[in-house]
Amino acid sequence: MRVHFIAVGGSVMHNLAIALHNKGMTVTGSDDTFHEPSESRLKSYGLLPDADGWDDARIHKDLDAVILGMHARIDNPELLKAQELGSKIFSYPAYIFEQSKDKTRVVIGGSHGKTSITAMIMHVLHSLKVDFDYMVGAQLAGFDTMVQLTKDAPIIILEGDEYLSSPLDLTPKFHHYLPQIAVLSGIAWDHINVFPTFEGYVDQFDSFVKSISADGVVFYCEEDEELIKMIGKTEATCNKEGYGTLDSEINDGVTSLEFDGQTYELAIFGDHNLQNLNAARNVCISLGIDEKQFYQSIASFTGAAKRLEFLGKKDDVVVYKDFAHSPSKLGATTSAVRKQFSTRTLVACMEIHTFSSLNKEFLKEYHGKLSDADVGIVYYSPAAIAHKQLPPLTEEMVKEAFGEGILVFDDSDTLESYLLELKWSNAVLLMMSSGNFGGMNLEDFALEILDQV
Repeated sequence: MRVHFIAVGGSVMHNLAIALHNKGMTVTGSDDTFHEPSESRLKSYGLLPDADGWDDARIHKDLDAVILGMHARIDNPELLKAQELGSKIFSYPAYIFEQSKDKTRVVIGGSHGKTSITAMIMHVLHSLKVDFDYMVGAQLAGFDTMVQLTKDAPIIILEGDEYLSSPLDLTPKFHHYLPQIAVLSGIAWDHINVFPTFEGYVDQFDSFVKSISADGVVFYCEEDEELIKMIGKTEATCNKEGYGTLDSEINDGVTSLEFDGQTYELAIFGDHNLQNLNAARNVCISLGIDEKQFYQSIASFTGAAKRLEFLGKKDDVVVYKDFAHSPSKLGATTSAVRKQFSTRTLVACMEIHTFSSLNKEFLKEYHGKLSDADVGIVYYSPAAIAHKQLPPLTEEMVKEAFGEGILVFDDSDTLESYLLELKWSNAVLLMMSSGNFGGMNLEDFALEILDQV
């Protein structure tokens, strides 16, 4: 099999390219620019193109498939050549389905928690030496790549993203997978650039549930009001089973669970993670995993990259970072840290970075989401707003949207100086963003904070 990737530098795209290479396929690719870690990873497998940019000579009639990434434009010269030759063109989710038609497909969907739930399931299956394939949206400890596709694995675990599939395939990625087992963690409006109304966004999840096989099952969070409404109205014929937050105890900053007379201390915390863990538990049991083995395995799960990721601690000060950027994620993460460290001063700093969050009309969705913090800080980059060709924001707009008491910064150096000048004692610093706060190295910055303790 010969496969060519247009826009191979993307996060999942380059991992899929490596997975197909490992499967024995002949893989080529192109992109107009490469960033780390995709550049180094592709190079290590001999898959990095000789030069950046597009070249229609890479497209020929001997290709069995062309996989088109969302980063490519519809006038891409390689895409035009592939269309001219009548090549089989796939989005990456469509191609993953082609490669997993004979497997039990488990798909994790929802506006939040997808990566964490997927990672929990993978961790348990891996620790119990279950043979499975996967696709997940973060690099996980114990896994070389974010995608694995083999011939023989009977199961595939897929993180199901609701964003569009490719420039030619304007349907959500998770509509392609047609699962037998699925999870929906919740519904909170996101991606307003492609789903300009909340009703249109909810419709994508309804369509996803309808795509589950009639004898399949969807596990849904019964504590999410919008999800309950959608499940109550859907005409989907699959089985529907609700789950909630697992009962737990917090002692000295450690969350633990009880099962069958045994206490299991967790490396993760927060109600949202206890919901995620319950979703993973349901999936694993449906795959034949013994419940006691699940708890024994999940106790060693430390979390997916950037999801409440521990950066360091010294004495009574601890620093975390999180990928939280949407309103629901921001609120859940801040609340989790508040509950876990109830007697400490919580400094919660978030960056509004995505197209949705930088939109003035959407900004009001963040109201009160930092209310659990003792010090709530919002950072945004005027350069990022200009790059996305959005109207400028002002400090007053951000303060009005988030609510009273919020500090606002639009310069990363000024933000760093402010945080370094705070008196760090009996405190938690939580840095939340899908970006990097204007170029801050959060790992190094955490060390600077802790050096002051």
